[in-house]
Amino acid sequence: MKLTRPFVLEALLVVSCFLAIASSSSPVWAQVQKTIKTRVNAKDGLTYVWIPPDMFQMGCSPNDPECNADEKPAHPVAITTGFWMGVTLVTQAAYRKVVGANPSNLKGDQLPVEMVSWDDAQAYCDAVEMRLPTEAEWEYAARGGSVAARYAPLARIAWYNANSGGTTHQVAQKQANDYGLYDMLGNVWEWVADRYGSYDGAGADPKGPLYGPVRVMRGGSGDNDASVVRVSVRHSYGPEFRDHLVGFRCAGN
Repeated sequence: MKLTRPFVLEALLVVSCFLAIASSSSPVWAQVQKTIKTRVNAKDGLTYVWIPPDMFQMGCSPNDPECNADEKPAHPVAITTGFWMGVTLVTQAAYRKVVGANPSNLKGDQLPVEMVSWDDAQAYCDAVEMRLPTEAEWEYAARGGSVAARYAPLARIAWYNANSGGTTHQVAQKQANDYGLYDMLGNVWEWVADRYGSYDGAGADPKGPLYGPVRVMRGGSGDNDASVVRVSVRHSYGPEFRDHLVGFRCAGN
């Protein structure tokens, strides 16, 4: 197969980014990668964990027979800058502290806030001096270094239709991934920053299409069956959409 010039240049960009990251591949760097560093955001009282830069395969996981067309092609992505990510979904207590209101259908301080639009989520993250994660950042963080469709057996890590009882659950009740992140799969869908679009190959720090009417959600919910609750699954709605199974978490640099 003959490679086109744009593809070659794009692939070289990814490789160069990866080499820049890997240039710090020393025993010390390896130890840093294994260390979980956290901080508390005083504005919302939530804990955020540091996600180190690296390269990963985004999209359909190897040997995953449940992949949808929009999860393909799987492609290498370089995350060139580390970022902070909410250890948990934004809780109703945190949302009320920042916004002064709680729009959720099912109330509970440690339940994830829901019935929030993309605009609501972005406004909250702005208010706490954070932002919504990009789609690539979200999947990279969700995988926690795993290449599998789920970072551990599903019943141990997620609330989905086989164990949720048709309701949301308090955050951080299931097993975290290797970055220390809870509920990256199940419980509620999570808004991310990107507009929805097709994958277009390798890249560094992708941010999705510049234009488009709908925004991406990730992670699945307690109402979905196991086939949907995978790290590469993508869903989308208009930014005004609200639902009792849609929430979010913030990220920042």
